[in-house]
Amino acid sequence: MIEALQAMASVVLDPYLIVLILLTTIMGVVIGVLPGLGATTGAALLLPFTLTMEPVHAIAVLATIYVSATFAGSITAILINTPGTAAAAATTFDGYPLAKRGEAGRALGIAVISSTFGGVFSVIVLCIAAPVLARVAYEFRPPEYFALALFGLSMLASISAGGAVRNLIGGVFGVWLATIGVERTTGVERFMFGNYELYEGLSFVPVFIGLFALSELLVQSKRVNEVVDAITLKAVKLPTREDYKRIWKTVLRSCGIGTFIGVLPAEGATVASMIGYSEARRWSKNKEEFGKGAIEGIAGAESANNAATGGAMVPTMVLGIPGSGTTAVILVGLMVHGLRPGPYLFTEQVDKVYQIFGAMLLANIVFMAMGLYAAKLFARISLIPLQILWPIVFALAVIGAYALSSSLLDVWIALIFGVIGFLARRHGFAVAPIAVGLILGEMVETNFQNSLKMFEGDWWRILTQPLAAMFLFFAVLGLFGSSIVSGISRLRSKAD
Repeated sequence: MIEALQAMASVVLDPYLIVLILLTTIMGVVIGVLPGLGATTGAALLLPFTLTMEPVHAIAVLATIYVSATFAGSITAILINTPGTAAAAATTFDGYPLAKRGEAGRALGIAVISSTFGGVFSVIVLCIAAPVLARVAYEFRPPEYFALALFGLSMLASISAGGAVRNLIGGVFGVWLATIGVERTTGVERFMFGNYELYEGLSFVPVFIGLFALSELLVQSKRVNEVVDAITLKAVKLPTREDYKRIWKTVLRSCGIGTFIGVLPAEGATVASMIGYSEARRWSKNKEEFGKGAIEGIAGAESANNAATGGAMVPTMVLGIPGSGTTAVILVGLMVHGLRPGPYLFTEQVDKVYQIFGAMLLANIVFMAMGLYAAKLFARISLIPLQILWPIVFALAVIGAYALSSSLLDVWIALIFGVIGFLARRHGFAVAPIAVGLILGEMVETNFQNSLKMFEGDWWRILTQPLAAMFLFFAVLGLFGSSIVSGISRLRSKAD
């Protein structure tokens, strides 16, 4: 434990890393403030530019973008009733009404303090839970990893955006994408169409740039002439002592909710913020204030969505199962830099792991200062005309896709998946399940093949492994649990 704390503290002794975190926090806040971008898009755009960095610096940059952009979405949610990120949608319910009453500073102060507590709490949980879970993961063999990957895919059904069926279709499509290339066991070419640049399969980076960045550009193109109603902000004031007394229980509750939701594969900050908000209202003594400017509503949403960031890093780093769309990008960054997620990461490269944790902790503290004293400035960034903003985003996306391997094919892949992502969103499909399916597809195939080798072709023997059976049971429960419960309810009602 002492070595872990020393590794975390070493972040403060690395001037280059501190500057990186500071600059990336500013960039993350800017990305979070700009409606339509968000943490996932920002991380996807920055991923190619981190390839030349040291592994710790690269992952620290991506993680800092994650935590700072997640918070920053609350600034525009409060000031212009437009969440900068999907995770800040619940903040608009009470943040904007409070700002309209002339208390924008109070609303922003509550959001900043709640976000910081949520982020710090989740990093502490990450430091404690990840090594414990890593020790458990030592017991995992191919059958367990295969079942775990299926469980991760089944969790796609519970993502709020899109709906269960559409999300599962997106996940299956992502798994199919993972089969492109040469099958390593037999050498059979699959869906390559004679293009040997696809020998190793689709590269994650251009696919993610297309799905998250370019598709968002196309979606936002219809907002070019949109005019928003902005709140005049004269000063940002810290909440009063009475405000702290009112929200501390809500913050603690939402910290636990957000961290737990973040740990679940394929969930994330958006789901956590909605649940945090609803639970804040459920337990509040002033339910009539909600929707009219309740500070408990802001605190519940913001502490939950930021707590989910650290929670989502737990399955990402320990099991290789992304806890959200942004951690899917971070997972790619880990693999590209040779930091293979899994239990050995916490024994062979423990210093690097805790340096990443320390960087996330420092990022939470830095964005607290920025949120309190520079919110007015950052809010003005949201007024940048989209006619200027999106050409810049498009240029960065194309440069990032090409920079990976100096291949025009990667640029075409990014553009193609930009169109695929746009069409998917237009028809009610979320793009995060496609990304998760792509990542988990190889894990499913490889571990299923290895399981067959272990059991000499008897696939049913996977069910004889306790951990694997447990994950498969949870997967079935996640897919059909609601149908089973509703069926039982109907039978009872008929019996009555």
